[in-house]
Formats: sequence, structure tokens, C-alpha cells
Amino acid sequence: MRGRYSIPGVTIRQLVDEIPEGCSTPDFERKPITMALPEGKNAIFRAMVSGEPRPEVQWYRSNGDLSDPNKYKISQSGGSEHVLQINKLTGDDTDIYRCIAVNAYGEAMCSARLTVIEVGFRKNRKRHNEPQEGRLLCGKIFLECYEAPPPPPEKKMDPEQVWQLLMNSDRKDYERICMKYGIVDFRGMLRKLHQMKKEHKDKISQYVNTISNLRHIKVTKNGVATFDLELDLKNFESEIYLYKDGEMIPYAYGNESKYCLRRLGKHYYFHIQDLRPEDAGIYQIKVEDVEVFSTELEADAIPARVVNPLTETQCEVQEDAVFECTLSSPCPHAFWQFQHRLLRPSDKYEVSVSPDGLTHQLVVRGAQYSDMGLYSLRTGLHSSSAWLVVEGETIKTGSHRLVDILFGNRKDGMDRISTSQRSRYRNKQGIGNFSEEAQGPSGHFSQGLADTEAQKGEEAVLSCTLTGDLVTGAWFKDGVKLTAQDGVIFEQDGPNYRLRIPQVQEAQAGKYMFVAGDDMSEATLKPPTIAQDMLEKLKEPLVVKAGKTVSVKIPFSGETPVQVAWRKNGAEVEGGNKGAQLEQGDNFTRLCLPSASRKDSGQYSVKLKNAGGSVEARLTLEVIDKPQHPQGPLKVQYCRGAGINLSWQPPRDDGGRTVLTYVVERQQSDRTIWLKLGETPGNVTTFSDTQVEQGKKYTFRVRAVTSEGSGEALVSEELLVASEVRPRPPSAPTITSATSQGITLAWTAPQGPGGAHQLGYLIEKRKKGSNTWTVVNDQPVSERKWTVTDVLQGCQYEFRVTAVGASGPGEPGPPSDAVFARDPMRPPGPVRDLQVTDTSHTSITLSWAKPDPQAGDEVQGYIVELKSSESLQWSRCHMGTVIGTTYTIKGLRPQENYFLRVIAVNDGGQGQPTPLDTCIQAMPAYVCPKFLMDTTTTNCVTVKSGNTVRVPVFFEASPMPEVIWLKDGLPLSKRTVTTIKDGLTQLLIPVASLSDGGLYTVKLRDLQEKEVTYSFLIRVSVSPAAPGPIRLEENVPGTVTAVWEPSPDDGQGGSLYYTVLTRSSADITWRKAGDRIYTNRFTLAGILPGHQYYFRVVAENEVGVSEPSDTLDPWSVPRQQDKSTVKMPNFREPNLNQKPYFLVNLRTHLLPQGCECCMSCAVKGEPRPKVTWFKDDESLEGNPNVYSTDVLGVCSLVIPSVTPKDSGNYKVVAENRLGQAVSRASLIVTGNSGFHLC
Repeated sequence: MRGRYSIPGVTIRQLVDEIPEGCSTPDFERKPITMALPEGKNAIFRAMVSGEPRPEVQWYRSNGDLSDPNKYKISQSGGSEHVLQINKLTGDDTDIYRCIAVNAYGEAMCSARLTVIEVGFRKNRKRHNEPQEGRLLCGKIFLECYEAPPPPPEKKMDPEQVWQLLMNSDRKDYERICMKYGIVDFRGMLRKLHQMKKEHKDKISQYVNTISNLRHIKVTKNGVATFDLELDLKNFESEIYLYKDGEMIPYAYGNESKYCLRRLGKHYYFHIQDLRPEDAGIYQIKVEDVEVFSTELEADAIPARVVNPLTETQCEVQEDAVFECTLSSPCPHAFWQFQHRLLRPSDKYEVSVSPDGLTHQLVVRGAQYSDMGLYSLRTGLHSSSAWLVVEGETIKTGSHRLVDILFGNRKDGMDRISTSQRSRYRNKQGIGNFSEEAQGPSGHFSQGLADTEAQKGEEAVLSCTLTGDLVTGAWFKDGVKLTAQDGVIFEQDGPNYRLRIPQVQEAQAGKYMFVAGDDMSEATLKPPTIAQDMLEKLKEPLVVKAGKTVSVKIPFSGETPVQVAWRKNGAEVEGGNKGAQLEQGDNFTRLCLPSASRKDSGQYSVKLKNAGGSVEARLTLEVIDKPQHPQGPLKVQYCRGAGINLSWQPPRDDGGRTVLTYVVERQQSDRTIWLKLGETPGNVTTFSDTQVEQGKKYTFRVRAVTSEGSGEALVSEELLVASEVRPRPPSAPTITSATSQGITLAWTAPQGPGGAHQLGYLIEKRKKGSNTWTVVNDQPVSERKWTVTDVLQGCQYEFRVTAVGASGPGEPGPPSDAVFARDPMRPPGPVRDLQVTDTSHTSITLSWAKPDPQAGDEVQGYIVELKSSESLQWSRCHMGTVIGTTYTIKGLRPQENYFLRVIAVNDGGQGQPTPLDTCIQAMPAYVCPKFLMDTTTTNCVTVKSGNTVRVPVFFEASPMPEVIWLKDGLPLSKRTVTTIKDGLTQLLIPVASLSDGGLYTVKLRDLQEKEVTYSFLIRVSVSPAAPGPIRLEENVPGTVTAVWEPSPDDGQGGSLYYTVLTRSSADITWRKAGDRIYTNRFTLAGILPGHQYYFRVVAENEVGVSEPSDTLDPWSVPRQQDKSTVKMPNFREPNLNQKPYFLVNLRTHLLPQGCECCMSCAVKGEPRPKVTWFKDDESLEGNPNVYSTDVLGVCSLVIPSVTPKDSGNYKVVAENRLGQAVSRASLIVTGNSGFHLC
């Protein structure tokens, strides 16, 4: 059996039924703690154990043993403290360690986890069969037989993907990503990241102008992962690829795929639907072969899904009911509900989660009938629900309200209980159909308690009747026995028992029970939840103006959960973004209408419901607004001598206010101002206007006016006021003939009223494009034909006719077609030199020459016609006419044969058609396949291993030939991608490896089996290995020769060479001393005495540079301190003595800081003069920062590395016994690099 717990995380098992006095089971006063330590450290677990007799303590680990004494040291100090020490931690030491204390009466157990942090890009080792730590239960840990599913294999993450993720992340996320993937050199990471960003910017500039608005992956509340960015592509047709953990994944442009892309202009939206744990990883977007964006979907961001749902649970009364649900991933915020109410861990409800965070368990202790119902586990996006069915002996009760609460008020849950289950409950408890047997006396009760509703502050009485007065009973509220101190009164009148509550308060609402012997009766007391003063306020109508915000807040009180339902005119009110907004708190509900309108008016009701009952409140909302326009149509009738009569109907919606008046207005057709004619009372819908003029056109409108203002207007159609009927317009004139001298017109008479009493017709003309009409005849003409002679040759005219009656002229008729005033033209001649210039599968292009000018008048356009070889009917290929002498016929059927012809046209008509001699087939002209080479084409491509290879090959051929790619004479592997499009075939290798090197061949094969080939070599190389150690030797005085071991890649093919760099002890900058050295030797001349020289050698090839190889010790030549003595031969020399003089004087030097300065001059004299150097008149002899030389009269002063302190005036003094000579110069040292005077 299990004992009590002293501290959380300890399990105690009692091995005997009774423990003697003075003895006890083992217990932990202090348990080991979970630790996370880096590699190489020592881990120490400490535990303090108590118990009588003193328990024995043993240590274990889940994966392995502790038998290595050098690795594991187990000791005991201070009597009760036990220690486990693990030396020199490695990644294999990550495990769960257990400490077990055992004595004769029981055992105690606890565990702790040790996590060893590995540095660098080391991945977590796979740990199958790792034991579980136990199950967390209400803050304590119990070790149970629970076998978790084996963890999925870890994915190997390419470090390059991690760097791409860092380049696209914010700086605030650098630390999190580095810790996750084991990057410990933070400064080095920043330097490398800066360099990679520069290189990456050059790569993406090939395809992308700008990248902006990068948004990393976010998971929406609907469980969809989204990320997006803006791309300004240089080529809109560039391919966009999606990768996950380095592998290309397909996507679609709609919602039918798991991965989908939506493209809006330059904005690209990526969606990942139906998220699962395996979707976690690094996602990359590539344009062609360049990564432009990387983002990571964290595993903990993926919503947990239900793997093993809850199942219906059955148990007996007073037994424990257990629900278990398994999720796809850990979900710390998952919670349990009973009947949609939140459950919190307690003695009644024990909530536990497995160590892997996947399995959630709920234990209902001592289940009762009141615990029967719907239990749910919710994770936020997903949920699982199941019913608890409690079975057992029949509870003797005189009230049927208990079962009515469980089933009658839970219609949603009742539907989930099968018919067989409902019949089982009827048989056991005598309820459900309420038969006569069920309604009869049960046990000691002849009449049970009934649910009661009471007003707050008023008296409430609960009563029941027993079958006899010999049985005593007791009253309970919510399971607690009531006494007189609880503010209630107990009454008994024989077998009648009453509970009187003088003034009901909110705290007294709940479930009451009367227990008599082994029987009981229950009822619920629940007062209304809405205050009376609020109900009084709601009785008054709420009046608001349209467009205003309406907010109705109704406070309430009662046991949760409270279900709130709003209704309008009997229909349920649904909340939305644009409509009504509903809000519910713990003690209030609110209805909000952001912008009220007339349609929101009506009777509203809100119903509050919980397990104990319901209450309802009603209110009336009246939204007032301006009235709508009067109902039409607006009838306008002209009565001769009485003016115009108007009539209309009242508006359909008066805006909630009575119509006070109607405003009538009028507008004349040639004016823009509306004139107010008058007003009518709200109950009058007619009006008369007598102030109208004959021959004028009028429009009328009417508005309704209420206390809220005037509404919209009802507008009538335009009306012409005339004394007599005027003739209608004639038809449009037709042109019968046209010359340069005149144009003859003809028309038909108007029909209808006034047509029989016409006086004649007036003819008007206007030039094409003008709006001004000019009358041709002053007097009406009776005939319906007329020749207009007042025309200008070459001008284009339009004509119209107006009928004249006894009451005056009527409306003008429609205008005629435009016509030129010129003599008739001859049709043009046939076109010449008709030929086909180009063909394709769907088009044919023709060209021709203009007709012979002698064969007809000037051509104004052309008509192109065709007919298929199976048709006899010619059809036009275009609308209107063709102006030029070329035309492309499109939309043809491939491989179809067509006959074509061209016709020249002008105002004189169509010329003679010119057809092609042969039938033309719609197919491109044959072009023999060939490759298009230019100066940029190369036969050898060298690429670094791991980079992307992209080789485009251009060609021309018609029709499109078959394109075949081969590598070393064999088909390409699946990891290579080839594309073919519009004369371009391209080879793409996303990640090149050494195996991709070889001879690649492209073949073009046409339909006639003719082939052309093009081959090129791809060489995949890697950066060379570093050279071996460097040996320095002096073969010639004043020089040093560096000899090194060749790089292991030397002689393996490819152009490998060496670069030698040197630096002196006075300069920290490496300077290139030799480049492109194809041997393993290099000699450096000009070695200065007293200086130390360091050498560095790197190997280079066309791919990159190796790691450097440096000398361990510097090379140096000591200064010559001893002076040599030359013994001259004894012979008589001529007297050549002379005082010193300078052949070459010193020159001024301007040098940047850090450069070497050498001042030189030439002096002559006999005997040989002594040379002394000065700076600012101070001798430089013995100065360690400079040294001087004097070789055959050439004197030099050398400063190895000048500083601003070396600036000044320098002089050299040469003297012998005959005299001295002086030369001066200045040295100027600048702060930065620049030019210097030599």
C-alpha cells in the first residue's frame, strides 16, 4: 500500500499491514535534485534518508549500471546523508538516476535527471528504452508501470541551414538559436555571420532586386502555420522552391495541398495546413538556386492533437473512475472540464500527466450519481470528450429531480447515451418515463422535495412528507449538515418536515437534501439572478439614433457555468465582426451594436440558464432615423388649364417618427437649380403645380420630413408641357448619291399623332466631329427627298430632318451616316507579291505590296480572308480593315491546311482578290537543331563541393527537338534537375558533391533523327589541405630560405600553388612575399640585422584557400658588433687629403605611420670622414629604435616602423681633421596611409 508523502516527488510503499510503535517506513528528508552540467564537470547527487530501523540506500541509473569505481563513487557522510558522485561527465551520462531506501517495513524511492550539455554542433544521441520518471499526480510522483512509445529518431541538421536561419533572424533571437544548436563561440558566430551576409547579398542580387517585410512562422488559432515575405524579382518567371531541412517539398497554389502558396503582386504567402509533430524544422525559400529566406517551425508551437481519445467509462457507486487521453505532443495548458465547467485538482479530482507530457489522466474519486455526465480534455484547438456512467444500488428517494437534472436538462448529453443505457437507468432507479410505479411512495418518503425558486430577500420553504413520524431525519446543504446557526428554521408537524429560510440570499442557493434513515430526498434552491431594479429599467423602451453605438449590460449572479442566449423577435442573435457583438463575463452579459440601424429595432430577450434553473429579461429597442423616400412611382399628369397634378404614396419606413410634411420641388430641363414649390401635411400625398410654361420640360421630386429631418427624394420622369401635339421625329436620312457638287438625301415620314397635318421638313447638316447643326432650307419642304448643294469638296457631313406641324417643329430625327462630298472612286487593283513570311502551330504571317496605281484609285485598306481545305466559304480574319501591308492570322489549328487571300478596298469598293497559289499548313518552318555558343561558353565548369551548379545551354530548332542529358555516357541521377523552355535547357545540381564531377553531354534529336551534341566537363573540388611544417635555413648571407612539407592535395590534380606571407617583429600585419609558387621552397632577400621574421604558407587552388601553416620560431640575424681592422700595405700614397663634402644630400620624407623610413646620402673626403646622425640637434648614437650604415661613403639611417614621435629635423655631420660637412632634411609622419616622397 502507499503511504503519505513527506515531500513531492517521493514514493513510499508500506510492505506490512501494521507497523510497530517506534518504527517507521523509510522517507526522504532531502531528495536529489535535477541538474544540467557541461561536459567534463563532476555531478554530485545528495539525499538524506530517515526511518527506523535505519534503511539501506542503493543508487541506480535507468540506462546502464554504476559498477565503474573510477566513474561512480557512492559514499555516506554524517549518518543520514548519502552521496553519488559522477566524474568527468560525457554525453552518455545523460540519464535518470534513482535512489531507493529499504527497511523491514517499507521502501521509499525518488529520482532525478542529469542532463549533460554538449558543445558545438553535436546532436542529441538517440536514447531508446529510456525509463520514465513516473507520473505526476497532484504535485506528487508515483512510479507506475508506464511504457512510453520510443522517441522518434533525431533529424540530422545541416550546420549550413542553421547559419541560413541566423542570417534571416532578428538579433534578439541569436542567443536562443545558438543555445539550441550548440554554438558556443558567440563572437566568432557574429564575425562569420557578417561575412556570410556580404556573400549572400551578392548571390541574391542575380535574381532579386529587393527583399522586405520578412515574417517568420506563426501558428494561427486555426492550427495553420503561415510565413510571408515581399520579393521584387528581376525575372517574374524565376522558379521559387520550398525546402524543409534541406529537402525540396512540393507546394500548390490553392488550399487543396498541405503546403500552399498565395501570390499577391510582390507578396508571397506560404501556408502549412494540418500541422503534425513531424512538420517541425527549418523551412527555406529559394529563388532558382539561391536561398532568400529561412525560418523555423518550433515543435512546441504545433498544436497538440488527440492520438488516443477519451472513451466512455463505467463504474460502480463509490468506485474510482479513470479517463485517459493521449496527445501527439506535450501540451502544458491542457485542462479538464465536466459538463463544460472547468475542473481543478482536488481530493475529488486527481489530474496527472505522464513524464513525456503526452498522456493525461483524470481520476474521479468515489464516483456518485451526481458525477455522471460529459468529461472533456481541451488543448485549445482540439478536444476529446466521453461520458461517465455510474451504476449501483437504487437510491431510495422521494424526489425525481436528481435524475431530471442529469438527463432532463442535459439534452446534448442525453443524445450521446444509448437506448440500452437509458433503459438500464429506468430499471435501476425507477425513473425516465415516470410511470405510476415510479411516482408512488419510495422507502420512508411519501412526498419528496421539489426544486424551489425564490426572490432575493424573500422567504423560501422546502418541505417533504414521510410515511410515518417514527423516523427522524436531518437537513443538508451541498453535503454539509445544517444547524440553527446557519440562519434557517427547522419545523416538524408529524410526518411533515419543513426547512424555512426567512430571507433568501445569494449564498443560500444550492442543493438541499433531507436524509431519513437510509433514504434521502434532494432539491435545488436557486433564486433569480437578475436584480429587480435592472428588470424595472428594462421595461422602458430604449430609444437611440441611427449610427450610434448601443450597449446593453445586464449584471447577474449565480453558479457557473451560466449559459446566456440573446434573441431578437424570437430569433437567436449571433455575434459577428459587422453585426451584433456579444460579451459574457463571470457576472454580466453585454449586447453591443457598434452602429445601430433601423433593422436593429425590435423586442430583445436574454435568457440566463444554469444547472439550477433559468431566468429571462426582455427589453424593447427603438432606433430612429430619417424617413425613407416616399413610395413611387411619382405620378405626374398634365391637365390643360389646370397645370400638373402630382401623387405619391407614404414612405415604407418613416424612421420611427411621424411624417410632419412633404416638400415638393421642381427642376427645369435646362437648369441645375431645384425650386421649392410648397409643402403638404403629412396625411396628404397630392400636389398641384399651375406655374408651368408650355413647351418646357420639367422634373419633380418629393421628400418626407419628420422631427429627425428630411429623407431621400422620390424623383419623377421628365415631362414636356405643350398646348398641342407636335409631330414625332422622322427616320434617319439615307444617302442615295454623293458627289463633289451635292449630296442627295431621302427619309420616311413620322408615324403617330400629328403625322397627318405636317407642313413639311427642315434639313440640317454638320461637319463630322462638330456639335453645331446648320439649317439647309429656310422654308419647310413637302417632299421626302432633298439634294444639299452647299458642301465643300472632300469634307465629311452628317444630316438630320425635323418635321414641322401646325403647332411648330417637332423633335429632330436621328443623324445619318457620315458621307464625303466627293466624286465616286474606282475600286483599287489587286495586291501584288503576296507571300508567307512566317508560320507557327497557331499563326501564319502574310506580307504583300500595294496595288498598281494605274489599276484603280488609291487603296484605303485591306481585307484578309481564309478558308480551310475542307471548307468552301471564305471568312474574314479581322474586324474592319488592315492599314499596313503585313498581317498575322492567329488562333489557327495546328497542322491544319488553309487557303489565304488579300483584297484591297477603298470608298469605291473592293478590288480583285489575290489568293496564294498553294495551301499553307499551320506549322513552324523547319530549323535544324544547333547550339548557340558565345564568348562566355566554356567547356569546363569548376565548382566547390556543397555549392549549387547551374549550367544553361542555349539552342535553336524548329520544331522543338528531344533533349537528352547524359553524364559520362549514362542517364543523369535523380538528384540532378534539368529544365527545357523556349530554346533553353538547364542543368541544376542543388548541392554538388565529388560524385557529380564528370563529362556531361546534351543531345538534340529532331523528328528526322538528326542529332547534335555538346559536351562540357564539371569538376567538383574542395579547398586544399594546409601545408606541412615550415623549416627556415640560410644558404646565402642576407637571405633566408623557407622549406615546407607539401599539402596532401599537391599532385592530386588541379592547379595548386602556394602563397608565402611574412611579417617582422615590429609589424603585426602579414604581407605577401611570394605568390603562385609551385614548389615547396621560397627565398626571401633583404634580411635586416636585428629584426625577427615570421613566415606563413597557405595552399590555394581555384576553389579556395587552405588553413595557414606558420613557423613556430622567428628568424633573426644579430647585428654586427665587432669592427674589422684592415692592415694597409706599406707603400707611399699620393696626398689625396681633402675636407668632407656631400655628393648626394638628404631629402625630405613624408610617410604614413607604420612604414619603414630609410634616409640616405653620399659623402666623400680624405681621410675618410666620421658620420654622425642627429634628430632635432640630439645625437642618435645608441638609440635602439634606429640603426645606421656607412658603406663606401653611402650613409643610411633606417627607422623600421615610424611613428608620429619620429617626425622632426634630421641632419648628418661628416668630419675629419681637415673639416666637416652637414646635410639636413625633415621627416613628416602622417596618421593614415598616403603618398611619401622618396
